[in-house]
Amino acid sequence: MEEVSKQHLFVGLGNPGKKYEMTRHNIGFLVLQAYAQQFGFTLAPDSKFKGTVAKKKFHSGEVHLLLPATFMNESGQAVKRYVDFYKIPISSMTVVVDDADLSFGAIRLRSQGSAGGHNGLKSIISHLGTTQFARLRMGIGRPDRESSLDDLADYVLDNFSQNEMPHLASFLQQGANILERLLTQDLAAAMNVVNKSS
Repeated sequence: MEEVSKQHLFVGLGNPGKKYEMTRHNIGFLVLQAYAQQFGFTLAPDSKFKGTVAKKKFHSGEVHLLLPATFMNESGQAVKRYVDFYKIPISSMTVVVDDADLSFGAIRLRSQGSAGGHNGLKSIISHLGTTQFARLRMGIGRPDRESSLDDLADYVLDNFSQNEMPHLASFLQQGANILERLLTQDLAAAMNVVNKSS
């Protein structure tokens, strides 16, 4: 990992608890767990921040990981506490989130935007009072016509399918690698690379 010049906060969105671990809605958690494993972060629960956290010092900055332990629609509570405590600029935060409008395996990096119907993003926007933060959108697709899960709410809370599971590890790795890129490349340049290649 190259030297970091400032603080960076990566937030992964998901729901706490074993029953949600491998659900599509938890891909934000899964990407941050993959990132932590690859780059030697130790994630640990911290009740002060209502989440699971990790941070690592580098020569001229810190990288922070946050997985809110609130349920998805209260994610903003943990994020607000964390950025206020560490005085992290919102411009240095990236939120990793599932996106049903992208097919499984597709990834988009965005500098800002609305919640797009996502309750986790909605909560963060509400607590921070801004939409001006980056988000890494990990595609989970929508239920196909043959699926019994025709309701999107059921679909996102269902586990990844048997067809998706063999590809999940490499998908999570792609997400983790993009986060690493954001430490050494400005957002606009990273978006140019990520959004062209996925």
